[in-house]
Amino acid sequence: MEKVEINGIRLAYDRRGKGTPLVLLHGYPLDHHLWDAVAPLLEDTFDLILPDLRGFGESSTVDSFYAMEDYAADIGSLLDQLGIEKAAIAGHSMGGYVALAFVRLFPGRVRGLGLISSQVPADSPERKEARYKSAAEVAEHGIGSVVETMAPKFTADKKLQAFARASMERQSPAAYIGALKAMAARVDSTPLLSSFLFPVVLVHGTSDQLIPIDRAREVKAALPLAYLVEISGAGHMPMMENKEQTAEALKHLA
Repeated sequence: MEKVEINGIRLAYDRRGKGTPLVLLHGYPLDHHLWDAVAPLLEDTFDLILPDLRGFGESSTVDSFYAMEDYAADIGSLLDQLGIEKAAIAGHSMGGYVALAFVRLFPGRVRGLGLISSQVPADSPERKEARYKSAAEVAEHGIGSVVETMAPKFTADKKLQAFARASMERQSPAAYIGALKAMAARVDSTPLLSSFLFPVVLVHGTSDQLIPIDRAREVKAALPLAYLVEISGAGHMPMMENKEQTAEALKHLA
C-alpha cells in the first residue's frame, strides 16, 4: 500500500484501475480488503482509491476525539495529494457515514454517491449509549466481545463470517474506540438529501441484520432518481455476497 502523511496521521491506500475516480470506503471495524472481491470487476471503469480509514488497517490514528468529518477531511486531503479534484464516493456502513460527511464538507468535489449497507439518520439515544458503552468495554477489556458479537451478524455465509472475523481481529482497540465515538456523535444527514445534484446508488441486502433495508428504501423514497439495488438474501456484506450485482450497481457512478 501507498502511504501519505496528512492531518497528523499516516493514511494508507491502494489505487488501481482506470476511468472515473471512485473512492471506496470500508465499514466498521474492517479495512480496505473488504473490497477485494468486487474491485477487479470495477477496474476497467474506475480509477479506484481504496483507503484504510484512520486507525484501521495500515493507517495510524490520534488519541484525541475525532468525528466523521475528520475521516472525511482525510479523504479530501488524500485526493489533494493524488491531484484529483472530483470523485465519486461510495461507503459501506460506517464508510457511508464518512461519505455523507464528505458531501457535507466538499459538495463541489462529489461526482456521485454510493451508500452500501448504510443509512442516513443519526443514532437514536439508545444506540448512542450502546456505542459509548461498547467503546468503554473495548478500552477496558479489548476487542474480543465486539468481534464475537458482530461477526455472525455480518452475513449468514460461514466463509465470509470467517473473513469478517479475521479482518476485525486485525484492527487496533484505538480504531474501535475512535470509530464508536465518532458514529455515536454523527449528525442526521437527512436534511442533506435535498441538496444532492449528482447520481446516487444504493445497495443493500434484504437480510441485513445490522442496518435494515428500510433505511435504503427511505433514501430512495426521498430521492426518486436514486438507483436502488436490493440484493435478495444478502446480509451486511453485499460486495462479497454478490459482487456482480454490487459492481453493476456501482457502475452507475461512472
